Amino acid sequence: MKGQALGAMAMAVLLLSGCASIYSTPPTVVHQPMTVRPEARTQMAPANGSIYQAAQLRPLFEDRRARLVGDTLTINLVERNTAQKRANSSATRDSDVTGGITAASKVPLSGLAGMDLQAGVKSDFEGKGASAANNVFNGTITVTVIEVYPNGNLLVSGEKQMAINQGNEFIRFSGVINPITVTAANTVQSTQVADARIEYKGSGYIDESNTMGWLQRFFVAVSPF
Repeated sequence: MKGQALGAMAMAVLLLSGCASIYSTPPTVVHQPMTVRPEARTQMAPANGSIYQAAQLRPLFEDRRARLVGDTLTINLVERNTAQKRANSSATRDSDVTGGITAASKVPLSGLAGMDLQAGVKSDFEGKGASAANNVFNGTITVTVIEVYPNGNLLVSGEKQMAINQGNEFIRFSGVINPITVTAANTVQSTQVADARIEYKGSGYIDESNTMGWLQRFFVAVSPF
């Protein structure tokens, strides 16, 4: 009875882990962390004016473009990539060999005299290949400055998560931004971001149904055919 109970518990753990994997958060390659909190304000002088405040983080008439850790800005995703590749190759090789044995009574196996020998080899090869890719990604995502480089460039990262029925959709973005490219509306085009990493992933039973199982992937990897 004890062994049966342990077996049932093990089966329950496997089933629970399988259910958890359906709704697990997919891994990411964007820069981490994907958000940070701004540094706490230091204790400064109390309010000392109706317009100018010495304790304010930024001057009153300063623009609000992101430049400090914890600031946010909006990325306009305008990615469009197109690639095509074609390759053709062919090779042909022919060879013929012809020979004969003349009459010679003193040569061993003289009974083969007059026999003609002929051999030939022919090899043909032709190969063709073509590939094409056309990717379009449009949208917006607001990210957080997670680091400021010594030259003033901003390392940003962020995630947008949407729950749709019984699945989740994840849009993630990270990269390095030159503050000069940030507009007055605190936005920047994704094509102006260096080391950009863009992801669009999902989780849930719909996504799982489109994923090859681990055992099938194993046999695909080891199959020589």
